[in-house]
This record gives sequence, structure tokens and C-alpha cells, in this order.
Amino acid sequence: MKKTYQIEVDCANGANLMEEAAKKTEGVESAVVNFMTQKMIVEFREGSDPKAVMKAVLKNCKKVEDDCEIYL
Repeated sequence: MKKTYQIEVDCANGANLMEEAAKKTEGVESAVVNFMTQKMIVEFREGSDPKAVMKAVLKNCKKVEDDCEIYL
């Protein structure tokens, strides 16, 4: 399953850091962050709970870019 989320990030480097953090999160098959459109597209592993996974993604992204936001 793929879902698109609106994000808020200040710079392209921060978007890259968010993408890497999202990809390392348990339950995420793939993640793409587009700085220009301020969107994150996440593909979830089969059987994972998207809401729980996205909470973990947000937590991991806050570790690398503390002023970022993902609108869940």
C-alpha cells in the first residue's frame, strides 16, 4: 500500500535526511520525499499498520531534522 503525506521541511538537505530516516523505519518498503512539493510518498510492507508505522517515521525524522513535520 502506498500513501502520500503532506510534510513541512525547510531545505532540500533536510528532505534527504527525512527520506533516509523513513526508509530505515520498520514497516516501510520504500519512501520518497519531494522537497519542491513538500510531500512524502511511503510504501508500506505487507501486513504493517500504516498509522503505527507513520508515528515511528515521524519520530525517526524528528531525530535527524527536529523542525520537520509530517501531517498524518
